[in-house]
Amino acid sequence: MATYTYDQFRDVVRKLGFTLIRSKKHETWHKIEDETVYYARISHKGKKDIPKWLFSEMLD
Repeated sequence: MATYTYDQFRDVVRKLGFTLIRSKKHETWHKIEDETVYYARISHKGKKDIPKWLFSEMLD
């Protein structure tokens, strides 16, 4: 099973055009596209792994 790190997830959301708007208990990223606001929230788990299925769920 493929796994990813939280640092890799941060790189992906940056490349997708998300902007970090909050960094406390969790990081909140947002992106506005065609008058729709998209959000992605991630934990501060650092180098811990994210399973492939959760990685894609976090982007939905």
